[in-house]
Amino acid sequence: MSGRYKALLAADMDYTLLAPGKDVPEGNKEAIRALKMSGVAFTIATGRSSFLVGKFAEDLEIDVPIITSNGGSLFDARARKQFASRDFEETRIRDLLRYLIGNNADATLYSDAGIFFAPCSSRKFFVEGYNTGVESSKQAPIIDIGPDFPDRPSIPRFNKILLIRPDRSLYEMLSSDPDLETICSGPDLYDVMPKGSSKGAALMSLADHLGVPGSNTFAIGDNENDISMIAAARYGIAMGNATEGAKKAAYYITADYDSLGFAKAVHEFIIPLVKQF
Repeated sequence: MSGRYKALLAADMDYTLLAPGKDVPEGNKEAIRALKMSGVAFTIATGRSSFLVGKFAEDLEIDVPIITSNGGSLFDARARKQFASRDFEETRIRDLLRYLIGNNADATLYSDAGIFFAPCSSRKFFVEGYNTGVESSKQAPIIDIGPDFPDRPSIPRFNKILLIRPDRSLYEMLSSDPDLETICSGPDLYDVMPKGSSKGAALMSLADHLGVPGSNTFAIGDNENDISMIAAARYGIAMGNATEGAKKAAYYITADYDSLGFAKAVHEFIIPLVKQF
């Protein structure tokens, strides 16, 4: 695919495009429409499961793959299928599951088969909230797993583990593992993925798929898990409410999300630049 888009913008969701649990503000929607009129491909880049973005993709009329699971998956929201996924090796995910379940970790796992909840997971409320008001065929599948799950003859492939408030020994064990990517994605939220998974790597893969040169890529975010794409994009943008690490990696800093910093960046920075491409 090439020639259809002049540029690509990937935007984080929570505290960038919207407030958690809320809809995208109209000012940000208008900015996305203006991007499309300017020939910019727009997509979401989120730590969320692919099953938790569909209603937003539909509302925003996103027509390119979405970056989900912190770069672990490129997801076609219209077809509800993963375009590409970087998954844990089967033996490794079985071992990780045995350890997490055996140590009562608050763990949620993302797969193209649904969202899987370990016995001590506290995250089910978030998925149930997403499903409220969504037609049944488009709801996120909620699947509980027990101690026997890692030893079943067949298990799905997984591309991310979400941990809530892991204890220090668990976090240090995972973060020091050379085969894993471990990153903070929000207050008390830690994402564990196979090595090489990141929003930045996924952004570059998507740009290549769309035929957009790396020199015409933009990314905007606020948290540590956004730094890879802010740094990978030619024009990385940090929200005014971003972490210091995200701001240091950015080419441009906009207003905070309460002040529609996303829309400000689109109108005052992105579109004027794209007109020069």
